[in-house]
Amino acid sequence: MTGPDHASQPTTSKDATPDRPDVVLAGHNALLRELLLALSVGFTLPGPLPDDLETRDGLEDAVAAGKEAGLLSPDGTVVGTVQYALLNNAPKPQLRALQRELVGKILQEETGLGDVARELARSGLQDPRVAEELERWADLVLDADPQLAADLFAEALLAGAPELPTAARRAQAAAAIGDLDAAGRIVDRLLAMPDAPGLRLGADVAAAVWAHRGMLARSADTYRWVGPDRIDDSAPLAAVAMIGAGDASGAEQILGATPLAGSPTLLAVALTLSQQGLRHTLGREPQRALPELIRASDMMNAAGASIPLPETPAALAALCAIHSGEPAVADTVLSAALAAGQGGDACRPRLFLLQAWCSMQQDNPEEARLAINEAVKANHWPLAPRDTFLLAALEVALARRGSEVHELVLAWDRAREAMMHVSVDLFSLLPWGELAIAAARLRETRRISPSMDSAWELLGRLGNPPLWSVPLHWAGVQAALLGESPAELAPHAAALVRASEHSHLASVLAAGGKAWVSVLASRFEASDVETAARGLAAVGMPWEGARLAGHAAAHADERRDMVRLLACARDIHPQGATTITGTTAGSSERAEAAGRQDPGAPLPDAGEAPGIPDSSGLSVREREVGRLLLEGKTYREIGEAIYISPRTAEHHVARMRRRLGAENRSELLVRLRLALGEGYPPP
Repeated sequence: MTGPDHASQPTTSKDATPDRPDVVLAGHNALLRELLLALSVGFTLPGPLPDDLETRDGLEDAVAAGKEAGLLSPDGTVVGTVQYALLNNAPKPQLRALQRELVGKILQEETGLGDVARELARSGLQDPRVAEELERWADLVLDADPQLAADLFAEALLAGAPELPTAARRAQAAAAIGDLDAAGRIVDRLLAMPDAPGLRLGADVAAAVWAHRGMLARSADTYRWVGPDRIDDSAPLAAVAMIGAGDASGAEQILGATPLAGSPTLLAVALTLSQQGLRHTLGREPQRALPELIRASDMMNAAGASIPLPETPAALAALCAIHSGEPAVADTVLSAALAAGQGGDACRPRLFLLQAWCSMQQDNPEEARLAINEAVKANHWPLAPRDTFLLAALEVALARRGSEVHELVLAWDRAREAMMHVSVDLFSLLPWGELAIAAARLRETRRISPSMDSAWELLGRLGNPPLWSVPLHWAGVQAALLGESPAELAPHAAALVRASEHSHLASVLAAGGKAWVSVLASRFEASDVETAARGLAAVGMPWEGARLAGHAAAHADERRDMVRLLACARDIHPQGATTITGTTAGSSERAEAAGRQDPGAPLPDAGEAPGIPDSSGLSVREREVGRLLLEGKTYREIGEAIYISPRTAEHHVARMRRRLGAENRSELLVRLRLALGEGYPPP
């Protein structure tokens, strides 16, 4: 049989098998067998070939015979089954000799070994020339493609390269792809040796690994151990780690003892701006910090370097922006960093999670969940403890804002475990603050008190910088309000007032805290509450602002104030009112007009088409109220959840009883379960 499908098949006996070269090559001369083995090793036609083959007569005839027999493809490569048989059955000394000769031939032509070096190393050849080629290649791609670098370094070891000279670079590659355990094992052995090569890089890797593990204080300890006399260009990284661990004086000492970097490369500028911006966050003019940190992130993006970092410039800039009340700016910085691959694969989950935090804070829960999904699948390694902790705090925050007590309890249980694996540092204050609020709501404050004590102690060592301390004081205010503890609220409120001189965010939060206290005491002016609520929304906290306005509406004595505050809540947080038409929440004028027509009637629900029931006989708003009623919420809790007054919630319940023909509350709950058909359990 002939034809293109059989052009490359060997015409051998039916006993030919991949592991029997004697059968495959039976009947062919020795020259052809030697040629086939050389080509299987990596030599090519028309050349170069091994010296003893290039001078032999009949070489062209052997090539023609190989092609005719189907042992060689038309392009001169050995057929796969024959190549497999030859390489696995040739005497090892002969095979290694041919491989070494191949290396020499390629290097004589002054062309790199390239992929040939990788194939030779994987085949088991140990040759210093192959190892050096692989190491050189790995060094070239280490910053841009750490996964390839890790593979090349591993193959260099297979080729006989010594472990110690490349230990720090191998650890860098492992850390960059997220293999923290491998990176940690390599640097542990390296740093334990006297006069270890690549000590500074090894220290950078160790510090980065500790930071990913959520133990930034150990990162600072690593740099203290290295000392200013050996720190060189890693001084900015050491400063970031030390400040993050609460040791600003140590950072100043190590920076003061280290001369400026010689070459102003993109990377050097990025690191310098990072430490300068971070130091400015500790002062009384923190507004100088954000532009510097944003420029640091820009330079790092341009450099395209995946070096070990205790914290990326993008994360520092984002944290500074969020702490300044500008989560939208933080989101922009993070998007640019993710597009540029800043920090490599190991840092992608953290950048996505911080982006999710921005979305959550700006009241975009769906966007937050999308970013969380991206973080979880960012690389094939499990999330580092620091990222796991941030994810757990995010889930708590989303559950708390979603008014789902069951989900909040489940998220809190996961967070309780995650917080045991990390310690407090400056860059983790946001999640700790969120957990403190949730703990107060769930009466679990005792479980987080030690960590919060550590947070305040850390801030105290840094001089209580307003930029970092203000959001945590706000968390303290909210926790105290939930815990109904005026004594615990007072110091946080006073701190916000003091910080108002230097921080716009502090002044907004101070007004918000004051408004909350007045609302809970039922002694408030609607205009003051509305101003405070809209102020919170303006600094990236729309959910908090709407919650304040909605709660105040539920406590308002005057109907006009209730209408005004409910309209404010809906303006700030339109997701709080389910709509049919897709329009935004109704205006205060519309609500007031309805109130003038019938002072005793409930407020109209924005966007809802009254009197248009679905198959259950209930309107969209009634279904929403019904779900909350089945969850055991009171009229006041229902009102706070969807920004209606308790009186309106009561009116909806009465109307549902009439529509469903229920004689009492118990019968109403049963009929609601049947009407909603969503698997609510029986009472």
